[in-house]
Amino acid sequence: MRIAVLDDDPIFLKLVEATIHQMGHATILFETGEDLLRAMRRESFDLLIVDWLLPGLSGIEVVRALRDAGGSKLPILFASQRHEEQDIVAAFNAGADDFMVKPLRVQELMARVTALMRRAYPDVSTMRLDFSPYRLDPVARTVYLNNQPIELKHREYELAEFLFQNCGRLLSRNHLTEAVWGNITPTPSRTLDTHASRLRTKLQLGQFHGDGQIYQLSAIYGLGYRLEILSAPEKVVEPA
Repeated sequence: MRIAVLDDDPIFLKLVEATIHQMGHATILFETGEDLLRAMRRESFDLLIVDWLLPGLSGIEVVRALRDAGGSKLPILFASQRHEEQDIVAAFNAGADDFMVKPLRVQELMARVTALMRRAYPDVSTMRLDFSPYRLDPVARTVYLNNQPIELKHREYELAEFLFQNCGRLLSRNHLTEAVWGNITPTPSRTLDTHASRLRTKLQLGQFHGDGQIYQLSAIYGLGYRLEILSAPEKVVEPA
């Protein structure tokens, strides 16, 4: 998972970064709300951890701006020294999903991040995913189209699963490469494009398959990719 952390305290950022990395997730750190909002125009994240008191835009203003811009499903955890009831209510009213009072306790932070992730992104490691006419089997690491298995290479399956799991979301190029290839070594941009092109062909994306939905993989210039559902063509009824 890819988590953005917004706070102007370097010590707090290092603590959260170390904790999140211990959980096996990637972190991207921001010190101002303006920087985070600019990044959100070209990047995608799975969860945000936001401080209240910041230089420039406050955490409340940042969360409102994100929700107003359409980020209604992105889990947001507020972390603040403010602890009065009215402050917590204000954070939730602005669009926060959870609230923690500083100083943070590491185990509690882990538990809250895990809970938010579990609610927003159910674990699919041991279940089949049905996206008629496609079906993904994470155990067999196989994609089926109309119950027919499609031969995919390792990274192709990883990319397909991540795209279907996040169907409808615009995923940045960095987000996709980190999720599929990891961030140990830089992945050339053309590698992602090549795999996306292969998936379009092998999965016959963009085509109508019987009564199922039409899934289209769109490249958004300068941003990334989105797997989206299109309306199936209407059946034409011939006159009697």
